Amino acid sequence: KLGLKQTTVSSIKRRLKEEKFFRHIRVPLLQDIGCEMLVGIHANFNPIIPLEQRVEIASKNIEIFDEIFFSVGEQEKGFSLSLAKNYTSIGKINDIRTKTFGEMSLLEEDYPHEIIIPFEISKIYRFFDFDRAIKKLFRIDIEDNKTSFVWFEKRKQLLKLSDNEKKVYYALIKYPDLSLIELSKEIGISRHTISKMKKTFIKNNLMKEKNIPNLRKLGFEIISFYHIKFDPKNPPSEKHIKALDTEDTFFLASRKFECLILSVYKNYNDYKIDKMKKIEFLRRGNLVCKPPLIRKYIIDRMYVIKDLEFAPIVKKILGI
Repeated sequence: KLGLKQTTVSSIKRRLKEEKFFRHIRVPLLQDIGCEMLVGIHANFNPIIPLEQRVEIASKNIEIFDEIFFSVGEQEKGFSLSLAKNYTSIGKINDIRTKTFGEMSLLEEDYPHEIIIPFEISKIYRFFDFDRAIKKLFRIDIEDNKTSFVWFEKRKQLLKLSDNEKKVYYALIKYPDLSLIELSKEIGISRHTISKMKKTFIKNNLMKEKNIPNLRKLGFEIISFYHIKFDPKNPPSEKHIKALDTEDTFFLASRKFECLILSVYKNYNDYKIDKMKKIEFLRRGNLVCKPPLIRKYIIDRMYVIKDLEFAPIVKKILGI
């Protein structure tokens, strides 16, 4: 693909990982083994309360819940992403979140806002896909085989895993950097069995391998959070949704009348240009009846409370 020797690629990849330019993870696709929805929560906070104090309170009372796999905050705002078996589990978390933040005067005027993405009636086009943003950052001219795809596609019926399959699945998610030999010693299942199960999980779209870049180290400055509610008289087509999927977008989840987008930018100018493109497209197509909610997060000021931690929800969903 790159026109380089395999030894060169391996050497560079190893060095980049050692110097923490990226990390390797495995993403569980739980929609077919008991998980019904992905949920985004965003809130505005009282800026008088120090960020460190709010993070400490959240870490002790809210972020301990297994469902939350990604959570970030700035001084006056924050958002999280969760995977949940059903709405009841998310409702409990949000009630505790609202009660905790309310009692301590951490919230501004509004309650935390929920964005519910049920797998059965939604599509997730991008899930922490940073390749296009990095390609743009380094001005690399490599043709991509795919520009978009659907990550979560729900089957008609749930899959049942054996006890050993659950054990291996969980271990692969929890220990993405362990070799198969090390995993075998960790869980007491043969390397051959783990290897075979891993291939089956990937083939059956139950798991994906990903490399997640260190955005700070690469010099990215801004992450944006877009929550778009579409005009019910003029719901968007899939073509409209894909038009919102610009090269800066690394997460995109959509249902019939709303979508959630996360994008990353090298600087404020790139953020401004992409934001205006999105707004103009939505207005031109009469796709919204009110402006989308847009929140800008400065990466250097942003506190990451949970950074793609999937093992707890996998353990809970599988009942391990």
